[in-house]
Amino acid sequence: MPATAPPAHLPSLGGHERAEIGRQLQETLVELVDLSLVGKQLHWTVVGPLFRPLHLYLDELVDSWRELSDTVAERAVAVGVFPDGQASTVSEAAEHGPLAAAPIADHDVVAELVRRVAEVSERTRTRIDRLGELDAGAQDVLIEVLRALEEQQWMLRSQLTPGKGA
Repeated sequence: MPATAPPAHLPSLGGHERAEIGRQLQETLVELVDLSLVGKQLHWTVVGPLFRPLHLYLDELVDSWRELSDTVAERAVAVGVFPDGQASTVSEAAEHGPLAAAPIADHDVVAELVRRVAEVSERTRTRIDRLGELDAGAQDVLIEVLRALEEQQWMLRSQLTPGKGA
């Protein structure tokens, strides 16, 4: 077999395409892992009248972000790129600083989540466009991620008090 031929078990993609697909998936993976970590921190620190429903909903969100990150990482491996979801990688790439290890009011938790989920959604939408030129399978995975994030954003946004939050 010629040295330039891809192994038979990998999709037939050029090296440049494979690397770009991997980069787009890696960026999404890191953001989903970051959301899951932030969600768990908020789960532990939320206070206020909406504590119980938010506490429970945050577990649902964290589970969703973890499942989505697994789907993204598995697509990366399927195309021949090995993902990195380690804490140090996520920390280095995080767009926002850490949350306070202190009580956070329920309305502030909702506003923070709306903002963060909206930002990840918009960056995911941009990646979907880029992946459309490279790999329909990876694009489909990110479409699944976007659908989930935008539904979560809608559910969270509906809890905002008019005039407060995002």
